Amino acid sequence: MTKPRTISLEIDGSPVTVPEGSTILDACRTQGIETPTLCYLENLTPVNVCRVCVVELEGARVLVPACSRKVEAGMKVRTDSERVRLSRKMVLEFLSSSVDVSVSPDFAGYADRYGANPARYGPDADTVAQPVTVDNDLYVRDYAKRILCYKCVEACGTDAQNTFAIAVAGRGFDAHISTEYAVPLPDSACVYCGNCIGVCPTGALMFTTEHEMRKEGTWDESRQKKKDTICSYCGVGCTLTVHAQDNKIVKVTSPVDQSVTHGHLCIKGRFGWKFVQQTSEEPQS
Repeated sequence: MTKPRTISLEIDGSPVTVPEGSTILDACRTQGIETPTLCYLENLTPVNVCRVCVVELEGARVLVPACSRKVEAGMKVRTDSERVRLSRKMVLEFLSSSVDVSVSPDFAGYADRYGANPARYGPDADTVAQPVTVDNDLYVRDYAKRILCYKCVEACGTDAQNTFAIAVAGRGFDAHISTEYAVPLPDSACVYCGNCIGVCPTGALMFTTEHEMRKEGTWDESRQKKKDTICSYCGVGCTLTVHAQDNKIVKVTSPVDQSVTHGHLCIKGRFGWKFVQQTSEEPQS
């Protein structure tokens, strides 16, 4: 067996050797360097749109995205320079001043780490405020939380589902996620696999159960338990992570590092669990 080639570079003054084809982000992770990401996910193609993972590369005119830039021999990378920190801070401020990031699991930590202060842009900076769209029983769309990370588009496209029900439409401040010809979601090509929910980093796409519980003030992740099991709907063998609160299932996800699904599921695996909690007195739908 041919031994894979390796590439040697320098990160923050320390020598690093990684397999050929690795990205700067991969190299950083081998050194335990925590690099913030929003538009990046291991099971999706990098699209370089959030720019929060940028690093300083010696000899480069601009900061480069760590999530997609392949390592090259002799590279000298700085991940925590003043220039890098300022860039990340401003990206986080721009996003959080115009978008509701209140339920993003990572954003608050990133903002605190880089001292982001979105309030300095004033109270009228919000550019995407709009009502929540509820047009089906499975998930809701709250585009006031969207950051145009393209993750949902990638998951709906060639990276997972190949349905192509959604895409980015418009330009500049008018850019938004849309179905083909802006038709209502039930009239689109959407097959309700929910893979867009599985990759969303801000809660712009959310299980109806979670949305309703958050609205009622009962959603509490600290009280939730997770358990992996195998989906019983077919013989593919997809791994499901069941999230339960107060002994009731509240949502289902799948591990990104699982070799069968890589985090993606079909409509049955992601949403077909309500029968588990249905009592004999309740009518069967």
